[in-house]
Amino acid sequence: MKLERIDDYRWRLPRSGEMRVDGLIFADDILMEDIREDQAVQQVANVATLPGIVGHSIGMPDIHWGYGFPIGGVAAFDPEEGGVISPGGVGYDINCGVRLHRSDLHVDQIRPRLSQLMDDLFQRIPSGVGRGYKKFILSPRQIRSILEEGAGWVVNEGYGWSQDLDRIEDGGCLEGADPDQVSERAIRRGKDQVGTVGSGNHFIEVGYVDEVYDESSAQAMGLPQGTVTVFIHSGSRGLGYQVCDDFLDVMMRAAKRFQIHLPDKQLVCAPVTSAEGTRYIGAMRAAANYAFANRQMMGHRVRESFQEILGSSAQELGLELVYDVAHNNAKLEEHRVDGAVRKVWVHRKGATRAFPPGHADLPSAYRELGQPVFIPGDMGRYSYVLVGTQGAYDETFGSTCHGAGRRKSRRQSKRDTRGRNLKEEFARQGIQVRASSGGTIAEEVPEAYKDVADVVRVVDQAGIGRTVARLRPLGVLKG
Repeated sequence: MKLERIDDYRWRLPRSGEMRVDGLIFADDILMEDIREDQAVQQVANVATLPGIVGHSIGMPDIHWGYGFPIGGVAAFDPEEGGVISPGGVGYDINCGVRLHRSDLHVDQIRPRLSQLMDDLFQRIPSGVGRGYKKFILSPRQIRSILEEGAGWVVNEGYGWSQDLDRIEDGGCLEGADPDQVSERAIRRGKDQVGTVGSGNHFIEVGYVDEVYDESSAQAMGLPQGTVTVFIHSGSRGLGYQVCDDFLDVMMRAAKRFQIHLPDKQLVCAPVTSAEGTRYIGAMRAAANYAFANRQMMGHRVRESFQEILGSSAQELGLELVYDVAHNNAKLEEHRVDGAVRKVWVHRKGATRAFPPGHADLPSAYRELGQPVFIPGDMGRYSYVLVGTQGAYDETFGSTCHGAGRRKSRRQSKRDTRGRNLKEEFARQGIQVRASSGGTIAEEVPEAYKDVADVVRVVDQAGIGRTVARLRPLGVLKG
């Protein structure tokens, strides 16, 4: 498809055929080389055909092929113009996200205990395909409470600190969740997975602040150079996957009933105001609350592990939550479109909310700073902390990217690494890796991903995020 260059970091995909709006992709020449070889540009065009879309169909610098929407795709739909809700614009892993804990520990204090710490984390927090937490099996009533209350239920049960909830997007709970729309099969799949990593690109990473670019912002987040950090990346596990799967058939029938032409059946959708749309929104919000609860529980287990290995309380170690931000959801938000403020359903598929300083939805600690944004890289290089900007709010519905973006498929990555001792390679770099299988490590090697530094540079230079700090890994727990 023909792309028109706007400037050094923006490309227009002109409206053509059944597209209702232009596409807008953020990339420089380096990233565009990979993007052109992928089907993601076509997916940006496909999304632009959906009813009620406003603004642009947007692709972030980490954009790559996904189910229906591209991963790294953002689109907003106006319900008053027949706007739709689409499971493909949310993803199977509903409300997958990243949370970051900071500490008062210096990196030199953790290195002698790193191996012990990674072993303890690996034993304490289940990881891998389908793996649950057999010591924490929930009753259907407890799961219903989680679906309604999210991270708040976990904290109220004693797993975490009350102040954690102030540092989670939406306070760790989406209002309007409807557990009645979550199937019994989804409930069964979720009974033992609160507090578990899962598989694929999910991880827990012990690292440290390697470089600070904005001293005042880093200080506000408690991230001085050289201090130890912990990333947690996971979502709604099997429960969220099942919710998505359950509604694909529902949405396919709805699309036919409302005579919505789909250039790709993976874009199945329904009008937001329809019965099917309302049901999906209720179920999606419930699954989102499950994801918030899952990450909150893992945060508690991380604190337990540090306490066990370091011999000091989590409070003494300063293991505070910096923020917990999601990147697979759809939310009703107010944005200015064509000069008028509208309520629109913003789909962020592999994209992070990046609200600017002063936004009412930000916690008081970050109201003047802007929303913390986390862009993890890969197991062997670095990740970044940013803050949201007015530029993102004006141009991308307050959104930015969520990671580096894959360059190779999981299958290709496994082929290319055959015969290599990957754990030993990481160990030579000073990185301790724990994983449920060697195949997972092979799928997630650094060369399978774009260089996240390239991605972050585009975000920063395009003004849809502002870089605060760079983190480097010490130890990584993978599914």
